[in-house]
Amino acid sequence: MDVTTTTEYAADAAIEVREAVPGDYPAVAAFTTDTWESGDYIPEAFPRWMAADDPDTRTFVAVDTTESPPAPESVDGVDPADVDELADGRAVGVCQAVGLSEHEGWMQAMRVDPEYRGRRLSRALNDAGFHWLHETGRRVARNMVFSWNTSGLGASRVNGFEPGTEFRWVQPEPDADATARTDDAAVVDADPDAAWGFWTDAAARDALDGLALDPTESWALSELTRERLRRAAADDRLLVVSAPDGGIGGFSHRVRTSEFEDDGESRTRAEYGVAAWRDRASCDALLAAISRDAASVDADTTRVLIPESVKWVSDTALAGADVGDEPDFVMRADLTERHWA
Repeated sequence: MDVTTTTEYAADAAIEVREAVPGDYPAVAAFTTDTWESGDYIPEAFPRWMAADDPDTRTFVAVDTTESPPAPESVDGVDPADVDELADGRAVGVCQAVGLSEHEGWMQAMRVDPEYRGRRLSRALNDAGFHWLHETGRRVARNMVFSWNTSGLGASRVNGFEPGTEFRWVQPEPDADATARTDDAAVVDADPDAAWGFWTDAAARDALDGLALDPTESWALSELTRERLRRAAADDRLLVVSAPDGGIGGFSHRVRTSEFEDDGESRTRAEYGVAAWRDRASCDALLAAISRDAASVDADTTRVLIPESVKWVSDTALAGADVGDEPDFVMRADLTERHWA
């Protein structure tokens, strides 16, 4: 469904918002290569996006119809052999909309060419993504913004997002012999229905608005479901610990392992959708269980999502786990309200 063929999203007469095509690659790579000092993933990811045939994903570009795209050989990192035909017009903005479930959408990869900032292109791109998500049945859209990215936070508010929740990453070290510091809590049977019962009444669930790492889209959060925990248990990816006074004290679930490069070396990361616990003894036992589980899949490092507050962060610090320097923010947009043109 190409909603951009019938709707104009940009007020600027020279700008057209449409679905991206492979021929947009040189222009997109040209303005995203130096987004941050550490680089940007989009020049590498864009060709994969174009090659994929995913009905739950749409990539949009804002195009200056008065300008021609750059020649492939003029853009660092672009192999001219990978570009069969250049697109019409010069892409000067990009974003991606992803359907995570039947009712949830995710917006990501928002970038605008610095030469075109201040012309409301991010709003136009966002409107196209919102419109497509709504037309495909989604009624909420979320995004993630690094807490230090104040310009991104401001732009998200302007574009129709409201404050959602915040979280932090913690990184217990993979260790097959990891043990909790006390015997007050321990690993128990990985019963997904018991874990779900704990989650429905957990303070962590309230703090996170019921969200956890999405199992299919990296860096995205979606609503944790009972079925997701059942699948994790069936695959031996669910970890449940007791509380000192009996009953369930907490749980976590591994959503995937992923490969990444670190100083030219390939490494494996085990990612856990959420960690929720009742007290510091349960936290200690749960993080030790995560360390053992990560070692069992030969992971070099971990990434575990926890709520952002002094309780959750200090519990993990007390357990000796590495804690991320800053939180990340999740924002949400109600798609039952019309945000687009």
